[in-house]
Amino acid sequence: MKKIGIWLLLLFLSLTVYSQSDKGMDSRFFTKKEFNSGYSEEKYVATNVYKRMLKDGFKDYALAKFDIDFISDSSQKLDTLSTFLQENYDFKFEKPVQDDDHWILTGTATALPYTEEDLMFWVIDLYCKGYEFDCRLDGYGALSDPGSLSYLEADPEVPVDFYNEGLNEINKRNFGKAIIYFSVAIKSSPKMKEAWQARGYCKEMIYSYKAARRDYDKALEIDPDYTDALLIRATNKDDAGEYDVALIDYNRVIELEPDNGLAYYNRGNTKFNLGDKSGACMDWTKAKSLGETDAQKRIDAECK
Repeated sequence: MKKIGIWLLLLFLSLTVYSQSDKGMDSRFFTKKEFNSGYSEEKYVATNVYKRMLKDGFKDYALAKFDIDFISDSSQKLDTLSTFLQENYDFKFEKPVQDDDHWILTGTATALPYTEEDLMFWVIDLYCKGYEFDCRLDGYGALSDPGSLSYLEADPEVPVDFYNEGLNEINKRNFGKAIIYFSVAIKSSPKMKEAWQARGYCKEMIYSYKAARRDYDKALEIDPDYTDALLIRATNKDDAGEYDVALIDYNRVIELEPDNGLAYYNRGNTKFNLGDKSGACMDWTKAKSLGETDAQKRIDAECK
């Protein structure tokens, strides 16, 4: 298993939730097949919703509030989703109500500043969260009046405040809101490499891998030796099966930080994927000496 590294490593657990939710797929209301087939369509719908908002008078980065509906075959599933979203997203929900063979959960989101892309990722985050709890995002609509727009009351000269807000939202696994705050930080300070990297991470956590890569690339345009971005981009490349170019990024991290045990560990995995078992074992052994405890499992399994 790849590890993401740095402060993002603490959040790696959120990746495992989706894999766990795939267990017992036969009994699911919202199946993995349905999730995968609907993912791109959900993005398309979100961009069209935003275009209609613009046509009605909405402006980029204005605050908008949405109502939201989820459906499932169980009120208990919706109750669990509702609790999570109320505690971590500050949403407000009514109690689920039954409608024929399914249940409906209706709620209201907090007001946030949107662009077309940010709304798309905000919706995709909700789509993913619904899947995690075996509920399906069934609809949403803007409640804000385009004739009376308001904007964030914040000093645009202090983008680090938005960046820190984004980090706070990551810790709550509210990736859609985090993306929005990182976008605002980037708008105020386009060369804030940390915001580009963190926004890419959030996109990766909701399965938008190519969009995540673009943000990592941008962070590295700003600072080609930004090791955090090199490391996470290498992991992204490896997961895409682009082992040769992933190796280039790992090599650069190790060149810049010779004691980066995580880079050795992940490079070992990439070398193993390339068929270089000897090189992989050497890297895992080095990673172990630098404190990467998981390396021993790979050594035990592959380096006998």
